[in-house]
Amino acid sequence: MSPRRNVPRRREGRPQHSPEASESLILRITGGERRETGPDGEWALRRISGAAALKVYRCPGCHQEIPPGMAHVVAWRPYGNGEDRRHWHSSCWDRRTHRTVRYPRR
Repeated sequence: MSPRRNVPRRREGRPQHSPEASESLILRITGGERRETGPDGEWALRRISGAAALKVYRCPGCHQEIPPGMAHVVAWRPYGNGEDRRHWHSSCWDRRTHRTVRYPRR
């Protein structure tokens, strides 16, 4: 008996170059950087995994800390010098256009 094959075989009818494959290739080339446009303008963003999050940051959406080990989003203006780079909770980033300004507690 031969060993079981762990990798599925390619199917003949499936196209080799799908839009998902080209998008994942672009993300690998740019280091995971994406562009996003919303009512608040154009942003470049990168999703940071929990394993890569090593420092404490303050989220501008809720003004709470993002502890080390928590996955989050880093966003900045694509044509700036990087001074406006901010670390956001993923949920705060997704809801940023639906909430009003929240001021930090004293």
